[in-house]
Amino acid sequence: MDYQIQRMKVLGAGIFSLILAMGVARFAYTPLLPVMQAQAGLGLAEGGWLAAINYAGYLTGALIAASISDLVLKDRLYRVGMVLAVLTTAMMGLSDSLVVWAVSRYLAGLATSGAMLLGTGLILNWLIRHGHRSELGIHFGGIGVGIAACSMAVALMSSVLDWREQWFVFTAIGCLLLVPALGWLPAPDTSSLTRSGAPMHDNPPSPLFLRLFMVSYFCAGIGYVVSATFIVAIVNDLPGLEGKGNWTFFAIGLAAAPTCIVWDLIARRTGELNALILAALLQIVGILLPVALGGVAGTVAGALLFGGTFVGLVSLVLTMAGRYYPTRPAKMMGKMTISYGVAQIVGPAVTGWLGESFGSYAGGLYFAAAMMAQGCVLLLVLKAVERRDAAAREAAEPCMQG
Repeated sequence: MDYQIQRMKVLGAGIFSLILAMGVARFAYTPLLPVMQAQAGLGLAEGGWLAAINYAGYLTGALIAASISDLVLKDRLYRVGMVLAVLTTAMMGLSDSLVVWAVSRYLAGLATSGAMLLGTGLILNWLIRHGHRSELGIHFGGIGVGIAACSMAVALMSSVLDWREQWFVFTAIGCLLLVPALGWLPAPDTSSLTRSGAPMHDNPPSPLFLRLFMVSYFCAGIGYVVSATFIVAIVNDLPGLEGKGNWTFFAIGLAAAPTCIVWDLIARRTGELNALILAALLQIVGILLPVALGGVAGTVAGALLFGGTFVGLVSLVLTMAGRYYPTRPAKMMGKMTISYGVAQIVGPAVTGWLGESFGSYAGGLYFAAAMMAQGCVLLLVLKAVERRDAAAREAAEPCMQG
């Protein structure tokens, strides 16, 4: 019983860390973006650049995660990142300077990568080491909970608090989340054996597979970041949907919270690559529905589809990274996230430029859907590469045995 309690506490640490880093430190900005535009003088292009700067910080964190192997150092950096998530949230309310906001968003990006890569890697290492399934569906449910909770909080607070006061409320919430995020994650075990005494071996993919995988994940990053960053502002600009953006973001989070577990189950039956292709196709539909179909029905359906797929994509990719490198999962997670992070710099910047040029962010959704379609094609190519690599391994085994 104590062993199961320990497992739930470790998973709980991951959930609360993602609510803090992805919900409070990162995604509170999305529903607060139109509030800051109305009350703090934040422009369309500046809103896009702040999002891009946030992802520059995230990319920096991915580079750090990909460059270190020491589990103890990763644990320390994860804990620093969690504290940083709270401090950078407070910074947003302490000033109306674009420079201060930019510094806050960059450091918040670092904190987010700490939870997403270092924290996830530590948790996956613990699960594998203790004989549990190497699946992250429960852990990544924290992203959806964070999105839903932050969007609901802004919707409820905006009628009584200004933009600055709302950032301070999120800071207080972050302080509460910090306690389980730090306290429930045990110090890492640095041995090369599992709890049962079996050795842990890495099984890396071929260089071609990894390169194509990183490019396809770049496309997924574009598809994710445009909707995740601008959906509230986009929906608020659609005829008849003024003021409904926060509730759309809430629907995204509501759909995202349980679906990682569903995608784990789908991957067990179909294989990870087939599950990724299905999730990407559904996400394209979800991205386009708010602008293609319009109205409340199109917006809600699009939000549910997008929320039900984007976290699943991330969960499946990072789980695959952990299976290829069980002894050092954060290294491949970091490499994959570098491509995802570059996309998250390019996507908001391009969408901000499109918004400035055409007067709305809606054009960014078509750009995101087009990139996702290219990612689907690459995933289909990856299936062929995977079959080729498997055949090469089978052909090599008799030679090695001989």
